[in-house]
Amino acid sequence: MAMDYWRVSQVGGQGGSFIIKVSWYWSNLWKDCSTDSKSITSCKDYAVLWNVSYYVQAVRGLLMCGLTIGFFAVVCCFIGMECTYIGGAEPTKDKLVFSGVVFHFVGGVSSLAAYCLYINRVARATFASNLPAGQLRYELGPPIFMGLVGCFLIFFGAVLYAVTVISVISPDRKVIQVYGGPTYMPSAYRGTSMNTGYYERSQLYESYVSGRASSKISRLSQATPRLSERDAFV
Repeated sequence: MAMDYWRVSQVGGQGGSFIIKVSWYWSNLWKDCSTDSKSITSCKDYAVLWNVSYYVQAVRGLLMCGLTIGFFAVVCCFIGMECTYIGGAEPTKDKLVFSGVVFHFVGGVSSLAAYCLYINRVARATFASNLPAGQLRYELGPPIFMGLVGCFLIFFGAVLYAVTVISVISPDRKVIQVYGGPTYMPSAYRGTSMNTGYYERSQLYESYVSGRASSKISRLSQATPRLSERDAFV
């Protein structure tokens, strides 16, 4: 935001003098300036806020919003780092880093919108077929390209942060051991055994076998003759 040469225009053979051959006109978010071939620069600052073009005010506001949101994103990501002793437990740190990812993305979108708005206004004036008399055709300066590269780097960093804490938003999976190999089971099927049906069948079989054995023993006991009291005493 503090850099110069957001838009640049070069005019040659102006000034009505043999000394001044070329003049450069450039602007940023705060002033309009002109520089001649003798490196003499004269600038005119934007006096008050309501006298500035509306698109310049919008670019200022969007960039300031992006800077503010990016500051909170940096704070959240710094607290959520594993090498710091603040932020609480590891799940809390992961959530802080994920919050920083969201803030970085929103701040990057705000800054990108500001640069796109400025580029649109400069391009419309540059490629206009019926440009008013006295209005210059400007070209984009270095701060625009540096800002665009910075926005894409912010998005790339946010993606890297999101990859490191992807476990926060993905469902947990439980690992069970079956025949010596790890098997992943969804949470809906936890608490159940793969051999439940086998155990139920075996229990039914055991109860059936035990029922048959008990009935056979009862029939044998009924068929056994009763002993008299004397024989029982002997």
